[in-house]
Amino acid sequence: MATVMVKPRTNPSGPGRSRAQDVDRHVGARMRERRIMLGLTQQQMAELIGVTYQQAHKYEKGINRIASGRLYNIAQALGVDVGYFFEGLHSSDNAFKATPQQRMLLELARNFISIPTRKHQDAMCALARALSDHDQ
Repeated sequence: MATVMVKPRTNPSGPGRSRAQDVDRHVGARMRERRIMLGLTQQQMAELIGVTYQQAHKYEKGINRIASGRLYNIAQALGVDVGYFFEGLHSSDNAFKATPQQRMLLELARNFISIPTRKHQDAMCALARALSDHDQ
Protein backbone atom coordinates (compact mmCIF):
# COMPACT_ATOMS: atom_id res chain seq x y z
CA MET A 1 0.00 0.00 0.00
CA ALA A 2 1.44 3.39 -1.03
CA THR A 3 1.72 6.23 1.43
CA VAL A 4 0.41 9.59 0.26
CA MET A 5 2.01 12.69 1.69
CA VAL A 6 -0.54 15.44 2.23
CA LYS A 7 0.75 18.98 2.46
CA PRO A 8 -0.80 20.88 5.37
CA ARG A 9 -3.26 23.54 4.39
CA THR A 10 -1.83 27.04 4.31
CA ASN A 11 -5.28 28.60 4.27
CA PRO A 12 -6.94 27.75 7.59
CA SER A 13 -10.18 29.53 6.70
CA GLY A 14 -11.18 26.96 4.15
CA PRO A 15 -11.45 27.01 0.37
CA GLY A 16 -11.07 30.24 -1.53
CA ARG A 17 -8.69 33.02 -0.74
CA SER A 18 -8.26 34.45 2.71
CA ARG A 19 -5.80 37.20 1.79
CA ALA A 20 -6.24 39.91 -0.77
CA GLN A 21 -4.16 39.46 -3.87
CA ASP A 22 -1.62 42.06 -4.91
CA VAL A 23 -3.77 43.36 -7.78
CA ASP A 24 -6.79 43.79 -5.53
CA ARG A 25 -4.71 45.73 -3.01
CA HIS A 26 -3.19 47.88 -5.75
CA VAL A 27 -6.58 48.73 -7.27
CA GLY A 28 -7.94 49.51 -3.79
CA ALA A 29 -4.95 51.72 -3.00
CA ARG A 30 -5.42 53.64 -6.27
CA MET A 31 -9.11 54.05 -5.45
CA ARG A 32 -8.24 55.42 -2.01
CA GLU A 33 -5.54 57.70 -3.42
CA ARG A 34 -7.95 59.23 -5.95
CA ARG A 35 -10.72 59.60 -3.33
CA ILE A 36 -8.33 61.46 -1.04
CA MET A 37 -7.11 63.65 -3.89
CA LEU A 38 -10.73 64.68 -4.46
CA GLY A 39 -11.26 65.33 -0.75
CA LEU A 40 -13.99 62.71 -0.37
CA THR A 41 -14.65 60.69 2.76
CA GLN A 42 -15.20 56.93 2.53
CA GLN A 43 -18.87 57.55 3.32
CA GLN A 44 -19.20 60.02 0.44
CA MET A 45 -17.40 57.58 -1.86
CA ALA A 46 -19.72 54.76 -0.83
CA GLU A 47 -22.76 56.91 -1.61
CA LEU A 48 -21.34 57.87 -5.00
CA ILE A 49 -20.90 54.26 -6.06
CA GLY A 50 -24.00 52.86 -4.36
CA VAL A 51 -22.44 50.62 -1.72
CA THR A 52 -22.18 50.67 2.06
CA TYR A 53 -19.33 52.39 3.87
CA GLN A 54 -18.06 48.97 4.94
CA GLN A 55 -18.00 47.71 1.35
CA ALA A 56 -16.11 50.80 0.12
CA HIS A 57 -13.61 50.25 2.95
CA LYS A 58 -13.13 46.62 1.92
CA TYR A 59 -12.58 47.68 -1.70
CA GLU A 60 -9.91 50.17 -0.65
CA LYS A 61 -8.11 47.62 1.52
CA GLY A 62 -8.25 45.01 -1.25
CA ILE A 63 -10.20 42.65 0.99
CA ASN A 64 -13.02 42.35 -1.55
CA ARG A 65 -12.49 42.26 -5.28
CA ILE A 66 -14.19 44.86 -7.40
CA ALA A 67 -16.29 43.49 -10.26
CA SER A 68 -15.61 45.00 -13.67
CA GLY A 69 -18.96 46.82 -13.86
CA ARG A 70 -18.46 48.27 -10.38
CA LEU A 71 -14.90 49.32 -11.27
CA TYR A 72 -16.28 51.14 -14.31
CA ASN A 73 -18.78 52.98 -12.07
CA ILE A 74 -16.03 53.85 -9.57
CA ALA A 75 -13.87 55.22 -12.38
CA GLN A 76 -16.73 57.41 -13.59
CA ALA A 77 -17.45 58.65 -10.05
CA LEU A 78 -13.78 59.54 -9.55
CA GLY A 79 -13.38 61.08 -13.00
CA VAL A 80 -10.69 58.70 -14.27
CA ASP A 81 -10.34 55.96 -16.87
CA VAL A 82 -10.49 52.36 -15.66
CA GLY A 83 -6.81 52.02 -16.58
CA TYR A 84 -5.98 54.53 -13.84
CA PHE A 85 -6.43 51.81 -11.22
CA PHE A 86 -3.78 49.61 -12.85
CA GLU A 87 -1.13 52.28 -13.42
CA GLY A 88 2.10 51.45 -11.61
CA LEU A 89 0.96 47.90 -10.89
CA HIS A 90 4.34 46.40 -11.69
CA SER A 91 6.48 49.08 -10.08
CA SER A 92 8.29 48.26 -6.87
CA ASP A 93 6.72 51.03 -4.78
CA ASN A 94 2.93 50.85 -5.14
CA ALA A 95 1.89 52.48 -1.87
CA PHE A 96 0.82 56.11 -1.88
CA LYS A 97 2.34 57.92 1.08
CA ALA A 98 1.12 61.43 1.64
CA THR A 99 3.63 63.93 2.96
CA PRO A 100 2.77 65.92 6.10
CA GLN A 101 2.15 68.95 3.87
CA GLN A 102 -0.24 66.94 1.66
CA ARG A 103 -2.12 65.79 4.76
CA MET A 104 -2.46 69.40 5.97
CA LEU A 105 -3.65 70.45 2.52
CA LEU A 106 -6.27 67.71 2.54
CA GLU A 107 -7.44 68.77 5.99
CA LEU A 108 -7.59 72.38 4.82
CA ALA A 109 -9.66 71.41 1.78
CA ARG A 110 -12.08 69.35 3.86
CA ASN A 111 -12.50 72.17 6.38
CA PHE A 112 -12.91 74.74 3.61
CA ILE A 113 -15.70 72.71 2.02
CA SER A 114 -17.41 72.55 5.42
CA ILE A 115 -17.54 76.35 5.78
CA PRO A 116 -21.27 77.08 5.42
CA THR A 117 -21.23 80.52 3.79
CA ARG A 118 -19.63 81.71 0.57
CA LYS A 119 -18.68 84.98 2.27
CA HIS A 120 -16.56 83.12 4.83
CA GLN A 121 -15.00 80.95 2.10
CA ASP A 122 -14.04 84.13 0.22
CA ALA A 123 -12.52 85.53 3.42
CA MET A 124 -10.42 82.36 3.84
CA CYS A 125 -9.18 82.67 0.26
CA ALA A 126 -8.24 86.29 0.87
CA LEU A 127 -6.40 85.30 4.05
CA ALA A 128 -4.46 82.58 2.22
CA ARG A 129 -3.51 85.04 -0.54
CA ALA A 130 -2.38 87.61 2.04
CA LEU A 131 -0.32 85.06 3.98
CA SER A 132 1.34 83.71 0.83
CA ASP A 133 2.29 87.16 -0.50
CA HIS A 134 6.02 86.84 -1.14
CA ASP A 135 6.62 90.61 -1.41
CA GLN A 136 6.54 91.10 2.35
